[in-house]
Amino acid sequence: MLHQFDAAARRVVASLDWAPSWLISLLILAAALLLAVGVNRVIYRVLNRMAQKHALFWRSLVQRTEGLSRLALIVLFLSVAATIAPLSVAQAGALRHVLAICFICLVGWVAMITLHIWTTVYLRRFKLDSEDNLLARKHATQSRILKRVAGTLIVLITASAALMTFDSVRQYGVSLLASAGAAGLVVGLALQPLLKNLIAGIQLAVTQPIRLEDAVIVEGEWGNVEEITSTYVVVRLWDWRRMVLPLSYFIEHPFQNWTRESSSLIGTVMFYLDYTAPVEAMRRKLEEVARASRLWDRRVVNMQVTDFRPNVMEVRMLVSASNAGRAFDLRCEVREKMIAWLQAEHPGALPRQRAEIDRLPKGAAWAGERAVAAGN
Repeated sequence: MLHQFDAAARRVVASLDWAPSWLISLLILAAALLLAVGVNRVIYRVLNRMAQKHALFWRSLVQRTEGLSRLALIVLFLSVAATIAPLSVAQAGALRHVLAICFICLVGWVAMITLHIWTTVYLRRFKLDSEDNLLARKHATQSRILKRVAGTLIVLITASAALMTFDSVRQYGVSLLASAGAAGLVVGLALQPLLKNLIAGIQLAVTQPIRLEDAVIVEGEWGNVEEITSTYVVVRLWDWRRMVLPLSYFIEHPFQNWTRESSSLIGTVMFYLDYTAPVEAMRRKLEEVARASRLWDRRVVNMQVTDFRPNVMEVRMLVSASNAGRAFDLRCEVREKMIAWLQAEHPGALPRQRAEIDRLPKGAAWAGERAVAAGN
């Protein structure tokens, strides 16, 4: 069938010998281009109708691969048209060069889409919105960082392969590798920030000191890791501000991660009370408040007198919650309910200043009275 199509196409070209060669070549290439676009549109119209009956993943896959298949068909049809069109040697060489670059870009595009599909399918097993999402955050962080690193490498390799199809660039690359002394040093210094963050990204993906949605304290601010890219990390602070930090920051600087192994946290509430405060009654009240709260995870509730100050005693209350946000809200709830209970039931337990006045001996007078007497 292909031989018959080729023979028929050549007969049509031969019948157009009255027209200049450049015009015939242009018509053949334009017809091949239009035919490729038309075939792609027909195929994807059918695929889109079929995908409407399936899950979102398949609809997204069809939409994402439409441009890729269009480019593949264009390269294929133009390659066939190049063998039929009456092109000169220079024109055929230029067209083959363009098609070679398009094929390299096509391979890179296929690699990017394959990487995206693999990551999507892999992460479908994990749910970030679950209550205990430690394993999901671990795999999501690794996959997204490695996806960005791999995507960067694919783009660099594709661009390098496309540039190497030019003789001048290929010769420059060979000469640069041959004299890689000072030139290599200059390039290395220029790319130091990029390479530094690229290596830091790989380290973060492997060791995972932070993960997506981890609760962290950086630069004295509390927030959650919202996004990890190939060069920086976005931390969503508690008041909705965003702090952007380079990847290398989390390798080179200390920081607090409140959800490294588990999202559960113990919240601390400090009270400074009078020495007459009823410690046992307060302990029972704390347990009552914790049991009545929907924020408590039923694991830790405790109260201890941890220090004595000149005028007050320090009381520490501990309550646990399933994550950092709940722990903060639970601490606030304990403060509010305990202070309200103390004000209502034991107002004398609140801090107060004491002053002790000794009785004066008989016949003694206040300093003010002596001054008045002396004036008289």
